[in-house]
Amino acid sequence: MIEILILVVVVAVLAVGTAIGLVTSRRGRKPVTRGTSTDVIAPTEPRVGDDAETPRDTPTRTVEDRELPDVAPAPTLERPESRASRLVRLRQRLSRSQGTLGRGLLALLSRDRLDEDTWEDIEDTLLTADIGVAPTQLLVERLRERLRVEGAGPAQARAVLREELLTLVDPTLDRSLHVSRTGGLPGVVLMVGVNGTGKTTTVGKLGRVLVADDKQVVLGAADTFRAAAADQLTTWGERVGVPTVRGPEGSDPASVAFEAVKTGIEQEADVVLVDTAGRLQNKAGLMDELGKVKRVVEKQAPVTEVLLVLDATTGQNGMVQARVFREVVDVTGIVLTKLDGSAKGGIVVAVQRELGVPVKLVGLGEGADDLAPFDPEAFVDALLGDTA
Repeated sequence: MIEILILVVVVAVLAVGTAIGLVTSRRGRKPVTRGTSTDVIAPTEPRVGDDAETPRDTPTRTVEDRELPDVAPAPTLERPESRASRLVRLRQRLSRSQGTLGRGLLALLSRDRLDEDTWEDIEDTLLTADIGVAPTQLLVERLRERLRVEGAGPAQARAVLREELLTLVDPTLDRSLHVSRTGGLPGVVLMVGVNGTGKTTTVGKLGRVLVADDKQVVLGAADTFRAAAADQLTTWGERVGVPTVRGPEGSDPASVAFEAVKTGIEQEADVVLVDTAGRLQNKAGLMDELGKVKRVVEKQAPVTEVLLVLDATTGQNGMVQARVFREVVDVTGIVLTKLDGSAKGGIVVAVQRELGVPVKLVGLGEGADDLAPFDPEAFVDALLGDTA
């Protein structure tokens, strides 16, 4: 009986030991997740005393290694060329491009004998230079009279020619630009002219001239019929820190001009430069458009300048354009572009006599600062080849 009890106890102890072993082995086994093609063993949570994970071969990125988003640097504003510097270049550029007229006239006037054939050659030279018939006749008459009385030596001929050319260009005309604040309002300049004359570019260049004179400027892109006009003007403004007011392509030019002047008033600007559309399909349409722009603008501030931009290389075609604009709008001044190219210097005289208003600015090239106030004496000296 005792032996049976001992056997039962031994069997029970063995059974309990086996059960404990099975439980322990199951607890230590890692669970397995079944996949479709491979078995992936899910990681267990680390326990106290476990070794750290073996470091990876590839280094981790630090904060300093991260790529930061690109930030555009603040644009560097350009400082336009001064007025004095522009006048020096005016003489030099005109002397190179226009000196042929003066040299030709001086060669003829310095002849030993000024006969009728010589005077006819002088007339032809002046007409070829686009001075026009009436101014040519007046100048030849004055030269004949003075040289007959005062003598016709080379030095005297040069002095007389300079005085008479200067009189023809008329230094007494008021060539100042009315671009200052008056009565608490900014000056307003309308820039008019046909497309292709460099009108929009001239607005941008004039903005640079005024910035160089320490004026606060606002640009108005009211030429809304050319897709590139507003973009072009905006770029000109950004280069010198001048704001540009623009509207959607094809929008009402008068509304854009109105907003530009409104902005100029709010920002207490000295002057607002408004670029207008340059279409010339018919006089009636042009008159309506420009008239509306001017009327709308003047609800806020008076228009102080209307500058007509003419391409000096077009010669008599430019005169036709000048006549149309004179009938449409009250032009107060002329801007002659491309005067350093194939243009004839006499166009200055012709257009002034045609419109009865002065040339106030001249374009001398493609550079950003190649626009200068017109100086009659510098112009005449350049015609005669004198850049001193």
